[in-house]
Amino acid sequence: MTEDENVGKRLAARQQVGIEGRYRTGSGVPRDVWITDLSKTGCRFYDKFGTMQQGKAITIKIGTVGPIPAIVRWWDNHVNGVRFEQPLHDSVYDHICAHLSSEVPSKYDSWED
Repeated sequence: MTEDENVGKRLAARQQVGIEGRYRTGSGVPRDVWITDLSKTGCRFYDKFGTMQQGKAITIKIGTVGPIPAIVRWWDNHVNGVRFEQPLHDSVYDHICAHLSSEVPSKYDSWED
């Protein structure tokens, strides 16, 4: 399933962000990623070297917040969409958007390598 197939199925609107993050699968090696949009229920991130499978359980750190348990909903050309197992609390979401986000580097705007 691709991002386009999931757009109408989102539980909450996403805000464009630019946040360094890190995820890991199980006890695997952590991988650095760039989180490009965020909602209380999930996020999208760019992982230049990773490949994911729909349904894969991960934990993700968004800036200094986390780890947050999540499930991969889709993967398309190094861009991943995940749903958090529990929605972010309003104050946590507001803090991330207001204090951890910066401008998205142009190399991530096009979702290409």
